[in-house]
Amino acid sequence: MTPDFVADYAAASVQASPNHGERAGGRGPDTIILHYTGMPSADQALSWLCNAESQVSSHYFVHEDGRVIQLVPETRRAWHAGKSAWAGEIDVNSRSIGIEIANPGHPGGVPPFPKAQMDAVIELCLDCGHRWSIAPERVLGHSDVAPIRKVDPGENFAWDILYAAGVGHWVEPTPISGGRFFQMGESGQPVEALQSMLSLYGYDLEITGNFCERTKGVVEAFQRHFRPALVDGIADASTIDTLHRLLKALPKYS
Repeated sequence: MTPDFVADYAAASVQASPNHGERAGGRGPDTIILHYTGMPSADQALSWLCNAESQVSSHYFVHEDGRVIQLVPETRRAWHAGKSAWAGEIDVNSRSIGIEIANPGHPGGVPPFPKAQMDAVIELCLDCGHRWSIAPERVLGHSDVAPIRKVDPGENFAWDILYAAGVGHWVEPTPISGGRFFQMGESGQPVEALQSMLSLYGYDLEITGNFCERTKGVVEAFQRHFRPALVDGIADASTIDTLHRLLKALPKYS
């Protein structure tokens, strides 16, 4: 069967999905969103992403062995992020490239991502980033843009390995220790400062000074990406210091 389009990424083969539309405002992508499939098998997940009834898709699909399939042209809006937001933008699908990584995820016990697969994800992100001038810090997880609702690609995803290859943003997490922490039900200026830092980084969080359920979910999302040793939604010294150092390391603040 002749593909419906020519792959944007030279190393990819094409298996077209019908699930896509126009990017709002004719904009090009400035963000890459990484997902895990969360289904028992790669073939099952790929079939679902290409099924019109599913109403979901991604631009790319990466098999465990490193094979890359393109499902939607990069100029089109794939339906991968759902209700999500980042840095004040609520139509994440219109400004992003979605990459689904075959992995059973939390339903399957959060198994590790094979090296061949991680290498393929890195090369794909580097290629997309180069062609679209996407900043490394704009490579995010689904859980970053949809806290509480989504937890992929999960705390076992090796963001540090991606960062070492020039993909994503990372600092070595501050070791977990004792000290003051903030959690559900607390309020005041320190909580407001925490919310402000998370919002400044890009997370969708209203600054109220109250450590609410939403704040806990955003802290969990942050920990899942940047302090994965303990994901509990409690803003301890390790979480806050890691966030502070990440902000300082952002190009616009450094």
